[in-house]
Amino acid sequence: MPLSDSPPTAAERNSQLALQRLRGLSRVLDNAIAIPGIGYRVGLDPLIGLLPGGGDLVAGIISIYVVAEAARLGVPAATLGRMGFNILTEVVIGTVPMVGDLFDVVWKANARNVALLERHLHQPIPSRRTDKLFAIVLIAGLLIIVIGVATLSLLFVRWVFQL
Repeated sequence: MPLSDSPPTAAERNSQLALQRLRGLSRVLDNAIAIPGIGYRVGLDPLIGLLPGGGDLVAGIISIYVVAEAARLGVPAATLGRMGFNILTEVVIGTVPMVGDLFDVVWKANARNVALLERHLHQPIPSRRTDKLFAIVLIAGLLIIVIGVATLSLLFVRWVFQL
């Protein structure tokens, strides 16, 4: 947000409150727990992802919430697209047993997406009507992909247990 001497508008206050919420959510999901001795932080996202199917679904929907809030705050389509790519990367690679869980520890899609949102709020680019349409299509597409990946994961686990 641009710095000025005037008090913040209601929209600026709402943006800051949303950003605080998303920072907190991102911290819990990606950086909540310090690993002693190595100075690296992990969050609940990789732990949630350990639950076959259901974990990926929950983590994916929470990540989509970050994108939905960014769209509500007027983030342009190009930035929303990068946010969607971060989520897709985490969800798709996250489904690979063991490798995906380790990838979740490193990728931290929510922290990346909150950083993109912060960059936009500090140097806003006006949003266009097409950006809103893109946001709707992106969020719907992400929901379909996350639900699809979770369903395939559950079907795979069910198939393995039937063997």
